[in-house]
Amino acid sequence: MYKKILVPLDGSEFSECSLIHVQTVATGCHVPEVVLLRVVEPVPKGYRTIGMPEDMLRDADKKLETEANDYLTKIAANLKKEGIATQTAVIQGMAAEEILDYVTKNKVDLIVMSTHGRSGVLRWTLGSVADKVLRHSTVPVLIASPSGCRV
Repeated sequence: MYKKILVPLDGSEFSECSLIHVQTVATGCHVPEVVLLRVVEPVPKGYRTIGMPEDMLRDADKKLETEANDYLTKIAANLKKEGIATQTAVIQGMAAEEILDYVTKNKVDLIVMSTHGRSGVLRWTLGSVADKVLRHSTVPVLIASPSGCRV
C-alpha cells in the first residue's frame, strides 16, 4: 500500500513520538522506504541585517546542518536495527513548506509526524507545522499526539 513514508523530525522528544507509529506501519505494510527529514531553518534575516559577518552566518548554518545529520543518523540506525529501510534528508527552509515540497518532489505516500500539542495563544503565535502540513498535504498524514507518548 505505502511505498515511501516521510517522517519529519525537529530534534525534540515530542517529534520522536511518531517513531513507534512509523515502526508499526512500516513493518505491518512492508514499506520499502522510510525517509527521516529534518528541516533546518536558516539563521533569521534579522541577524544578517545587524551586520553579523557572512562567514559567521555560514558557520552557524553549517553547524545546524551537521547536528541535524548526526541526529537523523542516530534515529535511522535504531530503525534499521528493527529491519526498516531508512534514509535521511536535511534541507534548509521553513518547515511546513519544505515538508510539503519534499512530498511532491519525492513521491511520498504517507507522512507520519508528531504535534507538540500547543494550544491557545502559544499555537497562534508560534503556528503549527503539523497543522499546516495536515491542511495542505496531498497525501495522507498520520499525526501522533504527544499526550499518547511517554517521553
